[in-house]
Amino acid sequence: MKKFLNNYFIPYLLFGLFRIWYLTLGATSKNPDAEKHIRGLPGKYILTMWHGRIFYLFYYYRELTDLYLLISPSQDGDILARLGQLMGYSVIRGSSFKKAVPSARSLIKVLRREGRIVIIADGSRGPRCKVQPGLLQIAGITGAPVIPLSFDARRKWILKSWDRFVLPFPFTRCTVNSGDPIQIPRRIDEESFQQKQMELESILNQLALESE
Repeated sequence: MKKFLNNYFIPYLLFGLFRIWYLTLGATSKNPDAEKHIRGLPGKYILTMWHGRIFYLFYYYRELTDLYLLISPSQDGDILARLGQLMGYSVIRGSSFKKAVPSARSLIKVLRREGRIVIIADGSRGPRCKVQPGLLQIAGITGAPVIPLSFDARRKWILKSWDRFVLPFPFTRCTVNSGDPIQIPRRIDEESFQQKQMELESILNQLALESE
């Protein structure tokens, strides 16, 4: 019974509720040239955003083809995985903490087939607004550009969760913002790698501020 609820009833219920919610929201692109570039970009790339900014972005970019999401193998992940599939995404089950190597290998295979993936920059547990190294390591191995994204809403709730999750009020307007692709060299020393981490963190924070 619990499996039925997690795989079918709850995801379909949430999908219906979220779809109605999303349909009440307006959208403005802060950087239409960069967004046009993303939507027309052939080949592999990695979309990334802070965990607290995923709610509207997952809906907004749902029509991009060959997008894969990494979702944890937990019971909560069962619901999220099914919900992601209903929204049109392909799903890879794995964790940034446990069994991280198989997850990374699966993502690398997708990119080497010229697919596209979504990786949450600060992961599923944080720390908040700190880029996890796995994202940049995968980008360096595959040569896939990293494209930073963010959004904000005119009227919103900010949850008291670790990620300060942003939920737009129904019937409000959202602003979507995207940055230029970042390339990570395959061979990079530790100091340069840390600089790339800080660069991506700065860009994601700046995109969030510009979207307010």
